[in-house]
Amino acid sequence: MKTSIRVFHWLPRIICILAILFVSLFAADAFAPGLTIWQQLGAFFIHLIPSFILLALLIVSWKWEFIGGIIFTVIGLGLSPLVFMINYKMNHSIWMSLGIILMITIPFVVVGILFIMSHNKKKKNLPAV
Repeated sequence: MKTSIRVFHWLPRIICILAILFVSLFAADAFAPGLTIWQQLGAFFIHLIPSFILLALLIVSWKWEFIGGIIFTVIGLGLSPLVFMINYKMNHSIWMSLGIILMITIPFVVVGILFIMSHNKKKKNLPAV
């Protein structure tokens, strides 16, 4: 496998894993004083549901890059206005809300585009039959 193909093969997977780990950090707010350990663990796993969904999509993308690339791009672009509006209502700052978009949803758009590029590079380099 050529180096450029290898880079495009691994780059979206690594970025996606890092983005999922970043999103998973937000589940830590489930641990609050005054709750039993079982309530905290239950809330923690509920907060991890988006990470589990993203992990399932990564598994799909690992096998079918083009489909996964489209799904990640649509999810990233589709959730951006929602995440922006929720954060804008909380902080009333356009710039802070845009920064949050850059940290949370745009990495998944980038991952989707990289999966599509990886698919196209591999498809272009297949030997002719």
